[in-house]
Amino acid sequence: MSTAIAILGGIGLFLLGMTVMTDGLKALAGSSLRTVLGKAAATPLSGAFWGAMITLLVQSSSAVTMTTIGLVSAGLLTFPQGLGLVFGANVGTTGTGWLVALIGVRVSLSSYALPLIFIGALAKLLASGRAAAAGGALAGFALVLYGLTTLQQGMGGLAESLHPSDLPAVLGMPGVGWASGAFGLLALIAIGLVMTAVMQSSTASIAVTISAFFAGAVSLEQGAALIIGQNIGTATSSALAAIGASTTAKRLALAYVLFKLIAALIAIVAFPFTAALMSRFSASVDGTTLLAAYHTVYNVVGVAVLLPATQWFTRVVERLLPSKETALERALDPSALASPVVAVETARRVVAEVLQTVAASVSAALAGSRAEVGIGSAAAALRKVRDFLSELKEPPETGAERHRMTSTLHALDHTSRLVEVLATNGLPRPLAGEAQDRDAAVLCERAMRAAETVANSITTESAISEQASPIGWNLSPEMASALSEAEAAAGELKANQRDYRTKTLAAVAASQLSAADALAQIDAVRALDRIANHAWRAAAHLLGRGRAEDLDAQPQLEDTVREQHEHT
Repeated sequence: MSTAIAILGGIGLFLLGMTVMTDGLKALAGSSLRTVLGKAAATPLSGAFWGAMITLLVQSSSAVTMTTIGLVSAGLLTFPQGLGLVFGANVGTTGTGWLVALIGVRVSLSSYALPLIFIGALAKLLASGRAAAAGGALAGFALVLYGLTTLQQGMGGLAESLHPSDLPAVLGMPGVGWASGAFGLLALIAIGLVMTAVMQSSTASIAVTISAFFAGAVSLEQGAALIIGQNIGTATSSALAAIGASTTAKRLALAYVLFKLIAALIAIVAFPFTAALMSRFSASVDGTTLLAAYHTVYNVVGVAVLLPATQWFTRVVERLLPSKETALERALDPSALASPVVAVETARRVVAEVLQTVAASVSAALAGSRAEVGIGSAAAALRKVRDFLSELKEPPETGAERHRMTSTLHALDHTSRLVEVLATNGLPRPLAGEAQDRDAAVLCERAMRAAETVANSITTESAISEQASPIGWNLSPEMASALSEAEAAAGELKANQRDYRTKTLAAVAASQLSAADALAQIDAVRALDRIANHAWRAAAHLLGRGRAEDLDAQPQLEDTVREQHEHT
């Protein structure tokens, strides 16, 4: 009974420690986790490398995977790039196995762990910001060490009543035939899968396996077989998390499951050879180290096989799970809300897409071409963006992030006002009056074409490039030129309005125009001015180049979003 209590208590402490440590590391990383992931995935290969490194640092493959889902849904990463990060996360999560093999089962660290828990908890409670996050990470790490010590003690008691001969024999063990060895291999794989499914942590189940081997309860080959099943078991949590999620989340979850199954199939086919190789090395290398290495190599081989076939693998996943979502639903994926940086960038790109569509329709209408734009659908899309941002789970952390959110809210505000003007007045028509009438239409058309260029650059810019981050302000010379053109056209139209109004009303006194026609023309030009002004300012804020007084002030829309967030 005491053995079972020690084992269960050790597992519980290990899981609690991993949770606390992961939360602390994620808080310590902050928004840099999302930014680094975005920059790292230029290719599936670099994505796999950095996905492994980041997972190793934050000790959470689920954090990397969920952030990747948000980046893919927002269009900041392509699906193949997202796969690279997910593949890499599978390799990075094997780092804890090395911690268990090299430190956890060899040294009793309870005397060191307890003071570390006290120091970390004290920092967590008394400090704030990154210091508190570091304290949580330290306390969590110490809990992991204490849990491993407790688990080690429990496994020592288990080894007195459990011997490797009590478990199914597997291929590679002395005197085991193919039939019985294959059956035993599959049986232990199933046991390992159940262990991970129950614990919801492959890290904890692999810690149990390494500790059991160290205590002599399982053999080297049996431990390797358990590790195969435990790796498959990690896919169960992803599959459950994908239920009711977006198509992007389901696709990545399916890719994760397929990756685990393919890697397991490779490991099963190669098991007789790897078992013999491990047995040969066991004379010079400690078995716990061999099991940790097997866990890592197992995942590395799976990545090495699938990474070159990423494009093919992507097509298979997309064919198995075709998307039924609209582009807007796919972009505003709720999973992106876990990251303020990703959520704001998602909203920015949707606003840019609406601005691009509306500006193209207005400029076409002013040029005399037939233009159709769904004002209702544009307004609905902007309302969805507003509601999406209202559901942010945490506030922006840095001044740069707050600036980005404020600029995006300003862009949303101006684009919404632009759509309101068009909903009230309809699309403008070419003005066929005096030269000054035609000049006003030309100036508005110039502003709209320039705003369309800016918005189009944002929506179509490469998700990843060496020169630019996918999360931030990417101001190319073409975009800067287009923004200057929009500002100049809108400014000239604004400056000409007073003179235009005076001349038009004077034309009534000279019997050149009726009062009704004059006032209608003034209203038409005033509408053009408002359209050009909102388009220019929306484009400027989308690039983070809004007017200083706008950025210094607290926008009314941001207050509205905050109020809605507090009520939800």
